[in-house]
Amino acid sequence: MPILSKIKSTVLLLFLVFSACKGQQKENISTSELKTDSPAPIKVAANRTGVYLPLIQGKAVGVVANPTSVIFNEQGHIHLVDSLLSSGVDVKHVFAPEHGFRGTADAGEHVKDGVDTQTNLPIISLYGKNRKPVPEQLSDVDVIVFDIQDVGVRFYTFIATLQLVMEACAENNKPIIVLDRPNPNGYYVDGPTMMEEHTSYLGMNTIPLVYGMTIGEYAQMVNGEGWLENGNKADLTVIELEHYSHDSEYHLPIRPSPNLPNATSISLYPSLGLFEGTNVNAGRGTEFQFQRYGASFMDSTVYDFSYVPEPNFGSKYPKEEGKTCYGRDLSHVPRMNEVSMEWIIDAYNNTLDKSKFFLTDGFTKHAGTPLLQQQIEDGMTNEEIKATWQEDLEHFKKIRAKYLIYD
Repeated sequence: MPILSKIKSTVLLLFLVFSACKGQQKENISTSELKTDSPAPIKVAANRTGVYLPLIQGKAVGVVANPTSVIFNEQGHIHLVDSLLSSGVDVKHVFAPEHGFRGTADAGEHVKDGVDTQTNLPIISLYGKNRKPVPEQLSDVDVIVFDIQDVGVRFYTFIATLQLVMEACAENNKPIIVLDRPNPNGYYVDGPTMMEEHTSYLGMNTIPLVYGMTIGEYAQMVNGEGWLENGNKADLTVIELEHYSHDSEYHLPIRPSPNLPNATSISLYPSLGLFEGTNVNAGRGTEFQFQRYGASFMDSTVYDFSYVPEPNFGSKYPKEEGKTCYGRDLSHVPRMNEVSMEWIIDAYNNTLDKSKFFLTDGFTKHAGTPLLQQQIEDGMTNEEIKATWQEDLEHFKKIRAKYLIYD
């Protein structure tokens, strides 16, 4: 009898252990299922090879690309050009925008034609002797593939490159395929609107400083609004993102240019980028580009923060090189949802010799209008200045709505 009781106890114990394990297994499965209900990760268009490869197989292809033109995989990423070559696509050459194909040139520095050492492909600069492809540079290709990460700020030159490439394609009867990427500043529209008489490579169209569109959506606007020369329209195909909306918070895995190293700099760039039209340093020559500002000619008694810009990657000749700059550290500022004039007003008000502040024509090219400089000089507040933008912003939003692909 004691032996039988012991057997029963052992069986009962095994049953309870088995039941507990089964219950735990069920709980884990349930938890896993809950995780799959969370929003799917954004898939960039470059990753959707099954959509665009059939459009270019058997054709001679030109690619407009830079270091951000990548396909993400389990190992990290592979450059689009390398992926196309491995898939048997006949890539004839690469067009390089500002900063170059491998991204080593300074802002504003001319990029030279050359040969990519990794692929032996010819590199044609679109930031050198010509910024728009000339007919002979398109003569040996059937289609252009454009894949560059934008940050959604008007004076960031990649949208100008896009427009000029579209223009050249339209003029030479070459289709263009734009592989879309998220806009890290795509969740709002703000800033002064470009005046037509002040358009340049820093702003080719009458759009606000922050326009809230992906580069694919913007390409559709350029085409639809007749902004190409002579009203031409490009044969445009946009390969769309998956699982993206304009509210998506997207942190770029690769810096889009040498002086935008992180999410904070990208968020502050619409506001601090206006310092490019002044003599004030906005962090170039430090490891905190577009996360601080200062100058030697600003009042040192006002600020408890200072730094010294020195030549570094992406900035061979920074403003105020080797000088102690007095200003503000903004590396702690939360994600922005507006263009703020607060800091540029602060810098101007605390500049000892105000004749040193604005660059001749440079500020107007960045702001898109001479009015903003006048408003700052007249002592208007951030709120007063922003109120003058609203009518133009509402007008633009109505145009923008026609070309949005994503919610």
